[in-house]
Amino acid sequence: MSGISGPDRPRLLVIGTGLRRYREYLLASIAPHYRVHLIIGHEADWERDYVEGWSVVDFSDTIDGEEMILAAKQAAAQESFRGVLTWDEARVLQAAKVAQTLQLPGGDPDMVLRCRDKYLTRTALAAAGVPQPRSVMVSSLAEALSVAADIGYPVVLKPRAMAASLGVVRVDDPDELATYFGFARDTTVPGAWRYDLVLVEEYLTGEEISVDAAVRHGRTLPLFLARKQVDYPPYFEEVGHVVDAADPLLTDGQLLRILQQTHDALAFTDGMTHTEFKLTPDGPKVVEVNARLGGDMIPYLGQCATGIEPGAVAAAISCDIAPEISASRCRIGAVRFFYVAEPDTTIERVSFSAAAHPALDSTAVLVEPGDVVSPPPGGTTFGRVGYATAVADSAADCQAALDEAERSLVIQSR
Repeated sequence: MSGISGPDRPRLLVIGTGLRRYREYLLASIAPHYRVHLIIGHEADWERDYVEGWSVVDFSDTIDGEEMILAAKQAAAQESFRGVLTWDEARVLQAAKVAQTLQLPGGDPDMVLRCRDKYLTRTALAAAGVPQPRSVMVSSLAEALSVAADIGYPVVLKPRAMAASLGVVRVDDPDELATYFGFARDTTVPGAWRYDLVLVEEYLTGEEISVDAAVRHGRTLPLFLARKQVDYPPYFEEVGHVVDAADPLLTDGQLLRILQQTHDALAFTDGMTHTEFKLTPDGPKVVEVNARLGGDMIPYLGQCATGIEPGAVAAAISCDIAPEISASRCRIGAVRFFYVAEPDTTIERVSFSAAAHPALDSTAVLVEPGDVVSPPPGGTTFGRVGYATAVADSAADCQAALDEAERSLVIQSR
C-alpha cells in the first residue's frame, strides 16, 4: 500500500469515500494536512493518491459497526489516530462507535443517533421548543390515516432513518396516503437499517435551504448556505442547489439562533452537520439534521464560492483542532442534476456535446453503458445520469451555464 506519508501530520481514520465524482475534492483537501487511513468496502483505487493505507471491510452488512471497530483497532495498533471522520450517511453512527472505542472526539453514538433517527430528532426539538413541523410516528396505515386527519392535509410521509429526501412524499388526501404509505415505510439504501415505522408530518410551505456547519465544543459555526431546488412532485427530489457566499441568511439573526438552538436541543457538541430548514411564513422551521457534511456537491459549491475547504474543516473538527473557516472569496456556485425521461432506460451513452459557457465549472457523467436507470421515484438520487456545476459572480450567469449544459446533454439509450 503506497501513498502519502510523513510523520508530522496527524493520523486520521476516514470511513468510506463515496463516488469519486462526488467526494474526491474532500480527500484532496485533507491529504496535505493529515495522514489518512481508510476503511472502505473495496481495494483502494483513485483514493491511493491521498492516503497512506486502507483496510477493506464488507460494507454490505456493517450496520452494527463491529467489523469497522475491529479494523480500526487493528490499524490503531500500528499507530494511534487523532480522529475519525465520515461523510457517508449510512455510516455516521458506526463512525461514532469507532471513535468511542478509540476514545477520540465525536465518540458519542447517542449524539449522532439523535440526528440519524428522525423520530429522536423531532422528540428532542419538540422538548426544547425549536420551531419544526408537527410530526407523529405511526406503525400502520390506519394510524397514519388517523394522524393525517388530525394534522390536516396535505401531509408529508417520511421514513424514520433516511436522508437525501429518499422515501419522502407529499400526500393530499386519504387515497394518496394509502397509495404511498408503503413507499415511505420500505425505502432504504444498502448498509442502512430500516424501521417499519413512518413519520406523518405537517406540510410546510416556503423555500427550503440547508446550512453546513462545524460544531466544536457546543458552538455551531456555519460554513455556507444552500438554496435547494426540488422537483418531481409529489416527491421531494433534490435536482439542484445554489450556494452564495454573500447570502444574507448567513447573517440572519433568527436563523442563526434557531440553528444553535437545534444543536443545543440535540446535545450535538462536536462534528459536522447539514441542517435543512423551510422558510415558512412563520419563520424558519427545522426539516432535519444530518450528522455529516452535506451531499449533492453542496460542500464543493461552498468551497468554490467561499474558499473554505469543508474537507479540511471536517478533518480538523474530528481531531478537536480549531478549524480555519474564514472565507477568502465571494462568489456563487450552483449544481444541476440530470435524469432520463422514461422508467427502466438502458443507457448506451451519455455525454455533454458542446457546453462552453464561461461560468461552467464541470460536467460529470454518472452512469455506464448498460446501466438501467429511471426518473424519480424509481431512480431518485441513484437515477441521475449526470450533473453540471457552475461558478460565477451572479446567480444568473450560473443558471445560464447550467441551461447550456442541459441543452448539450446527449442521452443515448438501447
